[in-house]
Amino acid sequence: MNRIFGKGKPKEPPPNMSDMITKVDERGDSIEKKIAKLDVDLKKYKDQMAKMREGPAKNALKQKALRVLKQKKMYEQQVGNLRQQSFNMEQANYATQTLKDTQATVKAMQIGMKEMQKEFKKINIDQIEDIQDEMADMLEQADEVQEALGRSYGTPDIDEDELEAELEALGDEILGDEDASYLDDAIKAPSAPDKEPGTESINKDGVLVDEFGLPKIPAS
Repeated sequence: MNRIFGKGKPKEPPPNMSDMITKVDERGDSIEKKIAKLDVDLKKYKDQMAKMREGPAKNALKQKALRVLKQKKMYEQQVGNLRQQSFNMEQANYATQTLKDTQATVKAMQIGMKEMQKEFKKINIDQIEDIQDEMADMLEQADEVQEALGRSYGTPDIDEDELEAELEALGDEILGDEDASYLDDAIKAPSAPDKEPGTESINKDGVLVDEFGLPKIPAS
């Protein structure tokens, strides 16, 4: 059959947005190089005309410069159009990629939701509540065991009011028993000698005293 009707040409793949952006940018770069070359020619013509006198030769050179300038303007317009095309395609490409990412995100969320629902079905809420209740009962029983172990035996029952009254009375007795008279004796006691034994001196009242500051008893 292929011999009679011939074999059809294979279909070319659809144009890729990124590849098209690259091609348009390359065309713009190529034209900008041409514009740069025309700028060099214009400068050369301008410098030559500045050194020439008015006349047919200068007018001919001026016409060449005008043609180059016109060509430059055309190239600049083409570059502007190409840059705008590239920008538009980049925006479209960005929007397309954003939509693809959004679709992937939604799909991932849907898969995650299904997995969550699947795992949630494995959980029995009533069973969890029963476990919590059993745990609360066990902790309560543990407290009762600790309370039973800490129970005291053989302790007489004592009235709390009597204990408070006895405590107040005990405080009064403690305050009443405090006798600081021994401190008076300590204050009245002579200070430690600050002189050698047997040394005598006269105090501020003109009395002869020993090394302890006590009055010296005259020998009989």
